[in-house]
Parts: sequence; structure tokens; C-alpha cells
Amino acid sequence: MDSASGTLFVILVIAFLAPLAAGFSTKLMLPSLVFEIFLGIIVGPSVLGLVKISDPISLLSDLGLSALIFLAGFELDLQRVRGRPLELAGAGWFLSVGLGVVVAFALQAAGVIQTEVYVGLALTTTALGTLLPIVRDAGLLPTKFGTHVLAIGSLGEFGPIIAIAVVLSGVRPARAALSLLVFVGFALGGLLLAARFHPTRLQKVLGSTMRSSGQLYIRLAVVLIAVMAFVANELGLDFLLGAFTAGVLYRIFLLAGAEAREREEVESKLEAVTFGYLIPIFFVCTGVRFDLGSLSSPTALLKIPLFLALFLVVRGLPILLYRKEIPDRRERGALALLSATGLPLVVAITTIGVASGQMRHSTEAGLVAAAMLSVVIYPMIGMRLAPRATPSATPVVDEEPA
Repeated sequence: MDSASGTLFVILVIAFLAPLAAGFSTKLMLPSLVFEIFLGIIVGPSVLGLVKISDPISLLSDLGLSALIFLAGFELDLQRVRGRPLELAGAGWFLSVGLGVVVAFALQAAGVIQTEVYVGLALTTTALGTLLPIVRDAGLLPTKFGTHVLAIGSLGEFGPIIAIAVVLSGVRPARAALSLLVFVGFALGGLLLAARFHPTRLQKVLGSTMRSSGQLYIRLAVVLIAVMAFVANELGLDFLLGAFTAGVLYRIFLLAGAEAREREEVESKLEAVTFGYLIPIFFVCTGVRFDLGSLSSPTALLKIPLFLALFLVVRGLPILLYRKEIPDRRERGALALLSATGLPLVVAITTIGVASGQMRHSTEAGLVAAAMLSVVIYPMIGMRLAPRATPSATPVVDEEPA
């Protein structure tokens, strides 16, 4: 279909069918985004050729990516993960960066990849948005294990986003660092404002539109994304950093000013708009853009199991830091497998890499295919090793310093 309306129609049908298919495969614990990408490949130029990405669809896809990163910032619960979980997750991510750099340099030296930066960074990601529904549905989110998953996933998204903003922005490192400092100052000002500025009348007006056409809480989220993305872009940083910061700001504003029931309603509506409409468009478009032809050679196909194994090496090995914190080997194994689950940011990083001419299409296809397999295989095995949830499980946060 050459028209944007026809393409959007197909994408929206896939967006409906994907969670339906996921619902019929609950034992496999396959997230709907896997089906969205897979069906996008089927209808895209690589297979049936039913749709192509035009400018209007590309814009909707970018909005979906912004919404996904916004939710990643919104899900970053610092109160929950502070203390030992955050310390271990931070140390683990920096260790992953070191491993990723070593592995990427070795791959470049062997001629497997073109540039080490993009691949090395992609290997350090963890798909928090993919893991949360799985861990939550298993009843493990309120447990100590769930807290560590939350901390690892938060660093596995926040760290790469900062790196994307500084390293992959196309700006010289010194200027990028200065721009980042200015952005951090702007964001801190916003954090202070969000935490302290809550006029009663404004709060009432916001709350009064929850069941009307106004929907000010939802519109505020959209405005925050636009403002922070604009500021980041003007400073020469990647818009993903702006979207992530907008999510953090919005969470603080919501927690500080809204009542519990109102917060739940806002979160529900945010998820309805983002997961129900925008984010599926991004993942389906990712499938449509996926170049199966790049995997036609045996060398390209071999990149898939190679990258799949490297996800586990780079993100799984740092779990050795948890030997005292989590003595049980099966539990640590589960944590390692869940940590190696990555897809959304892998797609974002490879998209930037190909657009900049620093990554081959075969490497992009291999990384995305491996990331797709990681969200299927690693959680499926990991959740069989994870501890059993108990009905009385309560959040556990260890604040003891390292």
C-alpha cells in the first residue's frame, strides 16, 4: 500500500493482533512487541511488500519511540531502588560498559563490525519496559528479587540513554559534555519545581478534567515530552534524553501532587495512549524496516547467535557482583538472564548507527534479530529459575551502603 492511510490501517490491525497472539502464548511468556516486529517484517518489503514507511508514518514511529523512552523515565522509581540495589546495578552497568568496549574492539579488529561504539553500547542495554510486565505478572515485583530487576533495568536504560545523548549525538565530546551539564541544570530546576510547586487550585483543575475532554494530566505529559525534547535538541543532544527526563519529571510531579487514586487513573490513561496506540506503531515500523536480505549470507546469519551470546556475557557476567547479596545460584542465574534481555534501545541505537553510516545493515539486522530472540528466550528460561512469589511479599529495599 503506497498511501499513508493504507499503511496506518495495516499497522493498527497488527497492533491489535499482536497482543491477541501474545495472549494465546502465555506459557511462552512472549511479549506483544515480538509479535509486532515479526508481523511488521511479514507485511514489509522483505516479505509481502504490503506497506512502506512514508514521512507521516515515520513521524508517528518517532512519537512512539519518544513515548517508550518517556515511560522508561516514568518507571524509574528512585525511592524503591535506592541504596544497595542501585549501587550494585550501577557497578554492574559500568562493568558491562567495560566488557562491551573490549568485545566491540575485538569484533572490529576481526572485521565482524564496522564501528565499535554502537555495538558496544547496544550490548549494555536492558529492556526494563519488557521485563516489568513479566516480573509483575509473576508476582515478583514487590520482592527483593523484583527490586534488583527494577534497579538493573533502570540503569540498563538510563545509562545507554545518557551515552546516546553524549557519544552518539554527533557533537564533539567536550561540547556534548557542556551541553549535558546545561541540560542537567535545566532538568534539576524542573525537578525542584515539580516536587514543590503544587498550587491547590491548579491541582483541582488538573483533576477535574480526568473524565472530560480536557484530559490535562495527559496533555501535560505530551507538553513535557515536547519541551524536554526541544531543549535537548537545541543543546545538540539526542531527543531520547529529553523524553526520558520528561518521564522522570512527570513521575515526581504526579507523586508529589496527586492522590493515590488519581495517580492510578493517570497511569492507566498514559499506558492506554502509549501502549494502545503510539508504541506499537514504533515496533511494527521496526519490523517493516527490518532488512531480511542483509541476513542472506552465512556470515550475516552467524552474527545472530554471536550477538545473542554477547548480550548474556556483557550483561550477565556483572551479576557475579551479587554473590553476597543473592547467595542462591539459580536466583543469580535468573537475574543474569533477565539482565541480558534487550530490544527497544537496541533498535534505537542501531537506527542511529545506520543513519550515520557507521553501521552495516547486516550488523543492524543481526543485533535486532538477536535482541528479539533475547526477549523470547532469556525471560522464558530466567523465570523458571526465579524464586517463587509469596502472597505476603512486600517491597524490600536494602539501604546498607556498599
